Amino acid sequence: MTEIPKEEFLSVRVSNPDAVLWLGEADSVSSRNLQGDFDILPQHANFITIIQNNPIIIQIRGGEKKEFHFDSAIIYTYKDSVQIFANI
Repeated sequence: MTEIPKEEFLSVRVSNPDAVLWLGEADSVSSRNLQGDFDILPQHANFITIIQNNPIIIQIRGGEKKEFHFDSAIIYTYKDSVQIFANI
């Protein structure tokens, strides 16, 4: 019997100290840290980084892109869950 592959996506939450700015499912999250450009895809290794004055681009499921600009943010990835903490 052939196993049906499960659909893979990221659960993404963007928040600041006052509110949740965006919550949804995405195909990828991209930005740039001190080491260079990076992409977070489903099944990405656990990951944490600081972003300063670089856009964070979320490729939403279905093709739309959402772009956020913060002075600083922390991106934390764990088991297909991406938490973006802005301006903390």
